[in-house]
Amino acid sequence: MTEENKMGTMPIGKLMMGMAWPAMFSMMIQALYNVIDSIFVSRISEESLTAVTLVYPIQMLLISVAVGTGVGVNSLIARRLGAKRFEEADQAASHGFRIAFINWAVFAVLGLLLARKYVSAYSDSAYIVENGSIFLMITMAFSLFVFVEVNTEKVLQATGSMLLPMLCSLSGAIINIALDPFLILGACGFPRMGVVGAAIATTIGQFISMCLGLTLLFGRKHQVTVKLKGFKFDWSTVKDIYNVGFPAMLMQSIGSVMLFFINGLLAFSGTAVAVLGTYFRLQSFIFMPVFGLNQGALPIMGYNYGARNKERLMQAYKFGIAVAAIIMTLGTILFLTFPKQLLGMFDASENMLEIGVPALRTICLCFIPAAFGILTSTIFQATGHGMLSMWQALIRQLIGIVPLAWLLLKMGGLTLVWWAWPLAEILGLLYSVIFVKKLYKNEIAFLGREDEK
Repeated sequence: MTEENKMGTMPIGKLMMGMAWPAMFSMMIQALYNVIDSIFVSRISEESLTAVTLVYPIQMLLISVAVGTGVGVNSLIARRLGAKRFEEADQAASHGFRIAFINWAVFAVLGLLLARKYVSAYSDSAYIVENGSIFLMITMAFSLFVFVEVNTEKVLQATGSMLLPMLCSLSGAIINIALDPFLILGACGFPRMGVVGAAIATTIGQFISMCLGLTLLFGRKHQVTVKLKGFKFDWSTVKDIYNVGFPAMLMQSIGSVMLFFINGLLAFSGTAVAVLGTYFRLQSFIFMPVFGLNQGALPIMGYNYGARNKERLMQAYKFGIAVAAIIMTLGTILFLTFPKQLLGMFDASENMLEIGVPALRTICLCFIPAAFGILTSTIFQATGHGMLSMWQALIRQLIGIVPLAWLLLKMGGLTLVWWAWPLAEILGLLYSVIFVKKLYKNEIAFLGREDEK
């Protein structure tokens, strides 16, 4: 049985979980890595952690461009494979790698020219400016590893292969975590490099992931072939990639922009800012499995949309929502029941517990409606409607949260501000219901009817 037949014939539940679990596991490891990395850096000094924190939005922007482009490549390949337009699927994969090099060149130049100016705009500490700018220059100069590795993962995922991409990202995360105590803290006789060591460990991990990904892509036979020679750049293919990829790119960066505004609103209380940062670290362990499920669902939906198989497309959508709702329900119960213990993992003070316990219990109410929103965003992307997905994300994570947070803070202070998250998810839920119904009525309902005539 070929990979194409698997996505077109295997029972949806078995297929989706088989494709999603590697991504779910990999993203859980990524969430764990982010926490551990911060812990090691914080052991150097608070200023070291501040330096890394200041450059975090730029790192997220870089990842947003890589992942957004990859999602566009993934969606286009899956749709072309489903429609049996194999040469165009090859073209999409080949373009993805060329675009990766272009994106890297832009970020590398910007990093080398503007890193110090960027960090200096946020801090007048010589230590923070020096270490933050060096960290940023290193990670951006070697960001080629990220762009190529993410594109490789998305190409493999589009063909139905989820285990191989997991191995790629997992290998890099494990190498990064393993190198942290040696390069950051100077364990076992290694030089104590602090923030610079964190950047080097991150870069080495990304390089390992990229090398493994390229080996798996070019060393084995897959449904798509990346052309290294005889390739002609086609702007219409780039347009098709970014019809889905650009909105996905914006969606990836929305969270960072939202945090910038919310941190500004909470600037009067350093403890409140710490609570919000702690929440986002903790919630990643709930949301990451759902995002992994999303990665497994996207190629299945895209393939069956391209194959004009309405039944399997809708089965994948409904099954994905059901699984996501279960994960989010468990997460809600965890946050409602053990907020004090969760905050205690970060050595929370009494003041932080006083603010954080009700905050976690309030914000977690957004989890269950978010399950529907995330999987609805997936069906928007899989059917080529990236703009619908983008606007949904803007409502859920920016347009909804920021004004609501400002209003609620004015009305009732910290006690009310945390309600911005569940209220924004309700707005996103209403948007998702309206537009998924329109999508079904205008497009999905007609799939396969030509074959019946």
